[in-house]
Amino acid sequence: MKQRGHKLSGFLKILLTVLLIFLVYWVELPPMNPRSPQFWTFLVFVGAICLIVNFFSAIRDFFYTLPRSDLRTAGAGFKGLGKPVKFFLGFLAFVVVLLMFGNLIGAPFFHASRYKSLISVETGDFTQDVAEIKMSQIPVVDRDTASRLGRRKLGEMSDLVSQFEIEEDFTQINYQGTPYRVTPLIYGDPVKWLYNRSQGLPAYITVNMVTQETTLVRMESGIKYSRGEYFFRNIYRHLRFHYPTKIFDEISFEIDEEGTPYWVAPTIRYRIGLWSGKDIGGAVLVNAVTGECAYYDVKDIPSWVDQVYLSDLVVEQMNYYGKFQNGFINSVIGQRGVLQTTAGYNYLAIGDDVWLYTGMTSVMSDESNTGFILANLRTKETKYYVVPGAEEFSAMESAQGQVQHLNYVSTFPLLLNVSNRPTYFMSLKDAAGLVKMYAFVDVEQYQVVGTGVTVDEARADYASKFTGEDIEIQPEESGEIQGKIAAISSAVVDGNTVYYFMLEDSDMVYTAGISVSQHLPFYKAGDQVKVGYTELAGVRQVIWVE
Repeated sequence: MKQRGHKLSGFLKILLTVLLIFLVYWVELPPMNPRSPQFWTFLVFVGAICLIVNFFSAIRDFFYTLPRSDLRTAGAGFKGLGKPVKFFLGFLAFVVVLLMFGNLIGAPFFHASRYKSLISVETGDFTQDVAEIKMSQIPVVDRDTASRLGRRKLGEMSDLVSQFEIEEDFTQINYQGTPYRVTPLIYGDPVKWLYNRSQGLPAYITVNMVTQETTLVRMESGIKYSRGEYFFRNIYRHLRFHYPTKIFDEISFEIDEEGTPYWVAPTIRYRIGLWSGKDIGGAVLVNAVTGECAYYDVKDIPSWVDQVYLSDLVVEQMNYYGKFQNGFINSVIGQRGVLQTTAGYNYLAIGDDVWLYTGMTSVMSDESNTGFILANLRTKETKYYVVPGAEEFSAMESAQGQVQHLNYVSTFPLLLNVSNRPTYFMSLKDAAGLVKMYAFVDVEQYQVVGTGVTVDEARADYASKFTGEDIEIQPEESGEIQGKIAAISSAVVDGNTVYYFMLEDSDMVYTAGISVSQHLPFYKAGDQVKVGYTELAGVRQVIWVE
């Protein structure tokens, strides 16, 4: 009977050990891959659990046998812990040494050229690579604005707002040729999850970055796999149990061209040492409704996927590229030709892909860029453009200074091609975070700023700043027209007299400076005129009149 009790005690000890190890695995979800530091940390936890369970088992046996034996006999179980403790401490020391050794052999000191080669950079032609887009196609929504619009949209849905909230991710994608930000809903709390889990999350939110149109897309079958699930449908747990050896980077939420929601889970590949030189080797796509998974090598990922390489990873690799151009020693002493990215980035929609934009500047932290890069976040194709000019924060301050009496705050700039000139575009927000105005700032001459309450008005103001200079912002349209003047008036703008008039049977307003014609002050309603004009952002500027 006593022997049977000991057998039962041993079985319970094994059961408890297995249960605790499973709970740690359930929470931490480490990859079963020795190339991951998290794997070795998990093994340390496993050893600690085994030791703790044996320790408490020894305490139990001590108090169980003490009434029937002396202290030496009752304490025999503690003596048996000597070898496990020594083994655990030895293994712990091994893991610590391994982690230190792994970091050491992958250090940039030994592999500066390999770190520089983590990203391949080509020299690009800005005017060819970045096509000029119409003013009606400029994205004006950043992450903060998208979040505000999303919360407002959800608040309009009385049947959902009491049960669900929105995730704050708002992944930027290209959807059917237009830049969007998308995010799923999440359960309001565990109780609301319990009531709604059988149907899943009923919708996701899309925000058109150009028009600011916000749509709550309802689905016939809800999103069953998400971050808000607690058990096997938790997206992280679903991925780990299907791919136990994969090392995952941060996942993102996207939709394909038919609007089907997916989770995109990039897989990490270390290219230097044991776990240094982080890169992406592929991605697992998970249908957020059905849970179906598929792994793709990085070269085979479908074109509708936009965010495979996370922005922070690309920026990190670009900093390696700029830092180790002339070796490790030069990056510390001398720093000849050493560059770094500016402290911010934005996105451009080019073709069917999302490209990361950030400036490159000297490590001496001056207020100018030597150029900028564009990096495809699906393929990591990266191009460097040598365009010296103001760094982004200087341009932001320049735009804010233009409306300093209003105390507006600028968003991080978006880089645009305006008549083949690299130009920063930014929204200007009030204290409540609402977009009130827009600004264009020339990259090479950041004191040239155009602002307006609409994008068209801001671009027209920007173009007017180049009047009389060798630089010219090309008009979107030019032509000539004749007709009778319906109304005409004048105003003084920046010390110059400007005439505004409309022709009969038209709502178009024409503007003309006094230098266009000395006869302008004598024109009146009803006079027949013929004018030549250029049209820029919906404004017709008169270049001659007769």
